[in-house]
Amino acid sequence: MSAFQVYKSAATSFSSRRLVGASARASASASCRRPRAAVPGARRYYSEGSAEVKEEPKPDPAASGDATSSAQAENLAKLKKKEDEVTDLTSRLRYLQADFLNLQRNSAREKEQTKDFAITRFAGDLLETVDVLALALKSVPPTALPKSSENGASSSSSSPQEKSHETYLAELYTGVEMTHRLLLQTLFKYNVKPFDPTGDAFDPNRHEALYQAPVPGKEPGTVLECQKIGYTIKDRVLRAAQVGVVQDTSS
Repeated sequence: MSAFQVYKSAATSFSSRRLVGASARASASASCRRPRAAVPGARRYYSEGSAEVKEEPKPDPAASGDATSSAQAENLAKLKKKEDEVTDLTSRLRYLQADFLNLQRNSAREKEQTKDFAITRFAGDLLETVDVLALALKSVPPTALPKSSENGASSSSSSPQEKSHETYLAELYTGVEMTHRLLLQTLFKYNVKPFDPTGDAFDPNRHEALYQAPVPGKEPGTVLECQKIGYTIKDRVLRAAQVGVVQDTSS
């Protein structure tokens, strides 16, 4: 076989192969372009440019007015409630303030009374000493005492060894009297004062009745005799006076 024949046979084979490949590609492309079968029940949606725009609903004036009025009523109710709370708290505050002022006044008064009556027990104990000194002075009759002029002359002219018994008694009486007076002055400095209710109407708050006796010419219920003097500290009775009272004989 010549070279020309070999070349011609190869070109023919190559061209036939190209034709077979082109026909295969054409058939594959045709199969791809076939329309798909419609699926039953399937729908296709298309967006249309001319679709209508939904309009928003306009508010109802009547409904908005009702909502506004209900909101105002609710606010007014809340405001009224707050005003009631303020009124209640204000009244409570005033009551507390009044109670505090009363407490301050009572505390100040109690403090003052404590200060004034702090010596009540001590002064009550001293009254027994005052009574003893008073009884000592009453036990000496005035006739047993020498006259002050004679006593002064004898004391100035006589030595202690030459004093008489009357002179000693007078000096003792003077010393007891001075002690009694000084003790009363000290008690008076602390508002402790004696009182003798003889001739006054009987007061059970200030007097202690020891006995009753009918006395002609005396008004019944009056104090006939004071056997023990009473004492007060400020406006309070420290010790009631022990008295005898005129008895009522009309019944």
